[in-house]
Amino acid sequence: MSKKQFFLGMLLAALIGGVVALAGVSFLIQPQNAGTFDEKQQASFVNLLSGEEFTIPDGINFVASAQIVTPAVVHVNSQVAIAPRVQQRDPIQEFFGFPDPRGEGGQGRGGQMPVSSGSGVIISPDGYIVTNNHVVEGATKIDISLENNKRYVATVIGTDPTTDLALLKIDATNLPFVRFGDSDDTKIGEWVLAVGNPFNLNSTVTAGIISAKARNIGILKNVENNLQIESFLQTDAVVNPGNSGGALVNLAGELIGINTAIASNTGTFAGYSFAIPSTLVKKVMDDLMKHGAVQRGLLGVNIQNVSPELSEYLNKTFPVEQGVYVGGVNDNSAGKEAGLKEGDIIIGIDGRKVNNVSNLQELVARKRPGDKVDVEYIRDGKTSNTKATLKNFSGDTNIVKREIPKTFTFEGLQFEDVKEDMKKKLDLSGGAVIKMNSNEAWKKAGARNGFIITSVISDSGRTRIANAQAMIDFLESSQGEEIVVLGMFPDGTEYYFEVK
Repeated sequence: MSKKQFFLGMLLAALIGGVVALAGVSFLIQPQNAGTFDEKQQASFVNLLSGEEFTIPDGINFVASAQIVTPAVVHVNSQVAIAPRVQQRDPIQEFFGFPDPRGEGGQGRGGQMPVSSGSGVIISPDGYIVTNNHVVEGATKIDISLENNKRYVATVIGTDPTTDLALLKIDATNLPFVRFGDSDDTKIGEWVLAVGNPFNLNSTVTAGIISAKARNIGILKNVENNLQIESFLQTDAVVNPGNSGGALVNLAGELIGINTAIASNTGTFAGYSFAIPSTLVKKVMDDLMKHGAVQRGLLGVNIQNVSPELSEYLNKTFPVEQGVYVGGVNDNSAGKEAGLKEGDIIIGIDGRKVNNVSNLQELVARKRPGDKVDVEYIRDGKTSNTKATLKNFSGDTNIVKREIPKTFTFEGLQFEDVKEDMKKKLDLSGGAVIKMNSNEAWKKAGARNGFIITSVISDSGRTRIANAQAMIDFLESSQGEEIVVLGMFPDGTEYYFEVK
């Protein structure tokens, strides 16, 4: 081969290499099918977004919203009492010197206090906090940690299992708080932030968008006469265990939802999370604050979503593709008095469009017994309107009030009266519940929060305990004596312990 041929060959190879390189670059900058990205390509894409070239679109400011909200989102730790594994101490075992089944010091493995961890949102400067009912359900003590690490013990003002909400109160003033926004104005595709304490990681902020509204995921089942309300905001902001009860806010830092649930096969975030809309939260909080119980206005109709499946099942053609089919009307109900009939299709409440059952339930749940709602419905192809006066579950318009239990304290012990539903459940005529216990002698003896004291034995004999005040009176008159405390845990397990 001559030198001339050699150089021509090298030049041709260089040209071909250049063309191939340009073609490769052209291919890489073309939009690729999402399914063709491997792990390294995805990592590179993320790195590119985090580079100096990437900027947040105009008008979006996550920083300002996070700074407003984070100080007002708290960490909620709820202690839940459980009974010892052994129902009663056996005097025969103790007589023959067998080990105390409660373990060393009488503490007992069964006397451990499991802790439920979640989040909460301060909604007023004087210490009212909203959280999920499932975060504090069964709690005998609720510890609140603020973002600045201040600690408080909270009192439960009221709970509502039908919406999975609870209202707490701490003794503090001038607290940072989150203002309520209007979840009705929230649009699908709108940016939102989720703030909470996932996996005990305090003050965690994640971002996402509103993915859908009025979602029913069937997480609240068989609660209080099947009056559960599920009309969740769905978002792709990352939410994990511990976020429950935390804030979902818009970019103005306004509360538009309380994070409640995730859809996951693993128990951790898999792309879908759900929040109770703020319009419903505000109504429930107002009720609990004013009355101690939620005031539910009911339409009194049996309802189903309009759907092709229902159309096929009933063998009838619906005049609309979306709406709520009335399958029946209860006697003495608001719907009955308003003239609603089986076969009607509800398409609106108070001028708002109704597409499904969740949507209808949320709109009605914002009302109270005695409130009037305008119901738009279709009957025999004709659209009509009627006014319905909502009633409560008892069939009247009375407001239900619940008194907040009064607590009594004595040397680090806090007692309250046994609630009526617990008396009925355990067939008790009275008793005193250990609400809080910071008395070391009682702790060592085996006293646990939530334990119900029914009687005590002292040198003067056995005394029945009718209520918390009676327990305080007994302790004040028996100081210095060895006493035996008898009672049971909330699950009915009987137990007793000795203390001085």
